[in-house]
Amino acid sequence: MSVRRSLFLHSELRRRPHDLLRSMLAQVDPATPPNGPDGPVATLERRVASLLGTDEALFFPSGTMAQQVAVRIHADRRGRRAFAAHPQCHLEVWEQQGYAVVHGLRFQPVGDRHRLITLADLAAVAEPLAAAVWELPQRDIGGVLPEWDDLVAQTTAMRERGAAVHLDGARLWEAQTYYQRPFAEIVALFDTAYVSFYKGLQGVGGAALAGDAALMAEARVWRRRLGGDVYDAWPLALTALHGLDTVLSRLPAHREHGVAIAAAINADGVARAFPDPPQTPIFHVHLPIGPDAAMRAADALLAADGVELFGRVRSAPDPDRCSFEVSVGENAMDLAPDEVVTFLHELLRRAT
Repeated sequence: MSVRRSLFLHSELRRRPHDLLRSMLAQVDPATPPNGPDGPVATLERRVASLLGTDEALFFPSGTMAQQVAVRIHADRRGRRAFAAHPQCHLEVWEQQGYAVVHGLRFQPVGDRHRLITLADLAAVAEPLAAAVWELPQRDIGGVLPEWDDLVAQTTAMRERGAAVHLDGARLWEAQTYYQRPFAEIVALFDTAYVSFYKGLQGVGGAALAGDAALMAEARVWRRRLGGDVYDAWPLALTALHGLDTVLSRLPAHREHGVAIAAAINADGVARAFPDPPQTPIFHVHLPIGPDAAMRAADALLAADGVELFGRVRSAPDPDRCSFEVSVGENAMDLAPDEVVTFLHELLRRAT
């Protein structure tokens, strides 16, 4: 099935090797070295550290590895093994408990799994913590963000308790469009921060962990121990640099388009977009059909019209309902809000 138009961030439309290789060529000239201080990886690390206002940023092949390293270092420094985070944080839901299996760490879920963490939730944790982790935005509950004053109060409270504070900033680039503050001001609330290069920036992979020089020195050791010290990582770095050059400045427009799409969906009533309005380019669309019916209808819509609304759906307690994530990127910018509504009507028609 050929994808011609897509609302799905990770659609093949933005990940076809031919197009990605052309974008890499635009980043280099014949004299560009593969490695060393003038190579793409070192250039990327310096640029990210400057954007985030940290001493250094260290390239990792994956965010999974970067975040485990950050929490492990915080735990070893404090002699504590537990870290706290939202019940649906990425480390727990998507990484097969690598923090426990590889590092012997213990996860303390905080708060309601369907709502943001509150200061009261954190105060209720009695166990001494090595670290607390904030995912900005909280992807699995709709891409929602705490208000700035709440975030400041929460990070300050955990520091006062002796815990490190770590930012899961896989989508920090998108979160900044809501906070309207420099990246460095957001990251300054945290001891360490991780950012991704293949989500909002639309690279092919890779991540960076940022922090002070002493912590980054320890992180380099752990990167080597875990097999992440990739000698020729320059292809990943080139697509990340391309994203910083061409996509980062577009993210406010992505957010505005996402807000318009969500408003059109809610005004029509064909489905429900949450949050209303979206805080970032990320939101969820809740459908009045079950997940199996939704996937069958989506496959039929793609085969007939070349339109891809989502990559997967999320089940709900009600078996006759489900949802999917919208993360507006360049893929979605040529899909007008009323067109999205039309395609949702067609999806529901095909599901019955």
